[in-house]
Amino acid sequence: MMTPLQTRLRPLLVLMAAAFALHAALAPSAQADDKAAPSAPKAALTVTVAKPSTNRLPITIGANGNITAWQEASIGSESNGLRLLDVKANVGDVVEKGEVLATFASEAVNADLAQARAALMEAEANAAEAASNAQRARALDTSGALSAQQISQYLTAEQMAKARVASARAAVSSQQLRLKYTQVTAPDSGVISARMATVGAVAGPGTELFRMIRQGRLEWRAEVTATDLPKIRAGGSAIVKAANGAELVGKVRMVAPTVDPQSRFALVYVDLPAAKAKDAAAFKAGMFASGRFELGNSEALTLPQQAVVVRDGFSYVFRVNPDKKVSRIKVTAGRRIGEQVEVVSGIDAASQVVVSGAGFLNDGDLVNVVAAAAPAPAPAPAGSAAKAAKAR
Repeated sequence: MMTPLQTRLRPLLVLMAAAFALHAALAPSAQADDKAAPSAPKAALTVTVAKPSTNRLPITIGANGNITAWQEASIGSESNGLRLLDVKANVGDVVEKGEVLATFASEAVNADLAQARAALMEAEANAAEAASNAQRARALDTSGALSAQQISQYLTAEQMAKARVASARAAVSSQQLRLKYTQVTAPDSGVISARMATVGAVAGPGTELFRMIRQGRLEWRAEVTATDLPKIRAGGSAIVKAANGAELVGKVRMVAPTVDPQSRFALVYVDLPAAKAKDAAAFKAGMFASGRFELGNSEALTLPQQAVVVRDGFSYVFRVNPDKKVSRIKVTAGRRIGEQVEVVSGIDAASQVVVSGAGFLNDGDLVNVVAAAAPAPAPAPAGSAAKAAKAR
């Protein structure tokens, strides 16, 4: 027999039981519906895309080489056994043709020159006497006062006296030449690159005293492979870059006719113009320099540098397909200028290629494409802003 409280709660308990039974019946079908509904795929990355553009790029050949003197002059001593009295030139001096670089003591040479001149005067006096005797002998030839043998002796003496005069004059010229050699002069204008002369030294003939870069001209001897050598012609331009970044535009003077059998490189001689004062220290003989030869320009398909991804030593781009999935395409990269890279093969001008974010993608990834942000405008100069404010 139920109590009054149980009687009042019975309808509520029946409703709760019915609700629990209904929930239990509907729960499996709801779970089945959740399992049947597929989840939407998620993009791996948000990227920007671009199509290859057509630009004209320069055709260049890179090379390395040394900067050397165009020609070097070895300035030596032509005197024999003379003491070096004074050295007027030093390393780095710019000298003109004929300028005195060093002098030797000339006392001994002056004494020898005076002796040679005295011997010449004696020979000329003897020659005058012999000529007078020969003249009288010729006058008496028909008179019979002198025998034929005597006349012949006078004529021979005249010829011998003339020869002694010529010999004495040659001796004077030789001593004058020795006196000239006591002054060492520059054979050409240029820059002194080395000095071996020492005051007080007694230099023998042929001893090198100075070394000079003729006319101060330098050249770049570029090492070029045999493959690129036929593309370079004399008269073309080359841009030479020093170690500190300074650049000079030179002119190809000559292409070597042979290739080094050991290195398989050929030399290309490039004349360099005189460097400006601020770049003079950057281009010195003996320095190493890189450079490139300008061979004109040609049209090329280019992409931003960040669109080309290098993996395992190869270059790739990620092409965006119509289903927003990317395909990794192997390409051949060519010339580079600024932030642009030439694409030689692999894609065409109609391909859409991932630019930003390309380095984080894999083949087949789904991407979300957004428009690239426009570059910020350059700030106007302060003067322009003031003018605009006045106009307002």
